[in-house]
Amino acid sequence: MFLSQLKAGGIICRQGEAARLVPGFNSTYELAKAAIAAGTSVAALIEKQGQGDTVDLVALAAEGKLDCPVRHPDPAHMYLTGTGLTHTGSASARDNMHADTAGMSDSMKMFRMGLEGGKPKPGETGVQPEWFYKGNGFNAVAPGDDLVSPSFALDGGEEPEMAGYYIIGDDGTAHRLGFSVANEFSDHVTEKINYLFLAHSKLRPASFGPELRVGALPDHVEGTSRIVRGGQTVWEKPFLSGEANMSHTIANLEYHHFKYALFCQPGDLHIHMYGTATLSVADGFVTQEGDVFEIESPQFGLPLRNRLAKAAAETVKVKML
Repeated sequence: MFLSQLKAGGIICRQGEAARLVPGFNSTYELAKAAIAAGTSVAALIEKQGQGDTVDLVALAAEGKLDCPVRHPDPAHMYLTGTGLTHTGSASARDNMHADTAGMSDSMKMFRMGLEGGKPKPGETGVQPEWFYKGNGFNAVAPGDDLVSPSFALDGGEEPEMAGYYIIGDDGTAHRLGFSVANEFSDHVTEKINYLFLAHSKLRPASFGPELRVGALPDHVEGTSRIVRGGQTVWEKPFLSGEANMSHTIANLEYHHFKYALFCQPGDLHIHMYGTATLSVADGFVTQEGDVFEIESPQFGLPLRNRLAKAAAETVKVKML
């Protein structure tokens, strides 16, 4: 089962080739909240609602009518976060960026910690991962919309990832809706200057969807990340995800996010990205304004496409009250 959100309001549920509107709800967020209140699953609630009108999901995506699979009605209550150095192939690119004269970078040390303690036994707590903040709902970009790099950025590069969607219930419990592909757009040149600039490099928009896969993340995920320039593919590489290709379990990453009371406030929406091992910047590729990022995995429905744009320079003003 796959869910999509229309920008104009409305939910689309796709099972197999059939895509239909879900009657009775205007947003995926409303649907999830209702499922939590009823003590049932999203899938069961959709079945109870019955089948709505059939829609052409591919056409809607091409027309730019699909939004991120889930949004909070108040963007300030929508957290975009992620974890890095979580995949078994993710260490080399980061280590090259942050190698020090001692021979082992902090990135490699963190990666090795994950290999040794990121998949704890039941009842045990695993090592905590690298964690970063992307912003709130104002930074969540719909499929097909531009990923806008700020004027002061030194780079705008893609990061193909899996993202998990969570809504916090009235008792503070995190409820996972499912997963989608994501582009965790970042500034890798700024990050390369100094590892302590990682926080700055991550304060960028990110894009999600178009479809959310309801249920557990497959153990093995295969996908392709590519960059299209002037209608021609100028960089392309496969990527892997899922726990079979990760140094952490999803449960361990979830624990180390939701262990903080800040992230367990009723009604809040969290979109958490789990990291990647595939970056065009690691191959020395330099993106240009107008490039189109394409991230696809057949296991997660329609591909995610966004064009790279650059914001005009602005003057930062601070006024004394």
